[in-house]
Amino acid sequence: MGKTYERIDGRLRTFIEEQPLFFTATAPLSGDGTVNLSPKGLRGSFAVLDEHTVAYLDFAGSTAETVAHLRENGRITLMWCAFQGPPNIVRVHGRGEPVFRDDPRFGELLSRFQDLDPTSHGLRAIIVVHAELVRDSCGYAVPFMTYDEDRDLHARRFAREDDASLSAYFAKKEHIATSMDGLPGLPLPLSPI
Repeated sequence: MGKTYERIDGRLRTFIEEQPLFFTATAPLSGDGTVNLSPKGLRGSFAVLDEHTVAYLDFAGSTAETVAHLRENGRITLMWCAFQGPPNIVRVHGRGEPVFRDDPRFGELLSRFQDLDPTSHGLRAIIVVHAELVRDSCGYAVPFMTYDEDRDLHARRFAREDDASLSAYFAKKEHIATSMDGLPGLPLPLSPI
């Protein structure tokens, strides 16, 4: 049976922080726009900031749909599934915003992510989500799967980039500065970290 929570604390917070993988979902306001669903999973790239706020590091990728959707309307849902242990699914529905490198809050937010070198993954922004609705559900149909380890391919690919070459890489990609639906995406060039 699903339950609604007033805050992210205790057992709920522990569950969220222990999961090696979560998903983000966003969409533009346009009814014929592209719904985006993305997996996130690098250990150390997610943090519970307080009982109503979470954040994750937004790294180099092939598009910037989440950033574009959040810039347009702020709607986001995060979801975690228990692939091991007791079945559970947790969703945080809320309002999100990308905090870019030139934002005065960026440095303080980045200090909350001590276990991961952000420069090795092409850090673009920090996504901050203010929870409006927190719910869990049974997860009885979610299969058991084992977590072996993080892949090192992303770090190996982007560790060789500096701010200038990363900006140049993003400038060549079709859906980084502008989303698939034509919305403003990642501001380029990147400010230094």
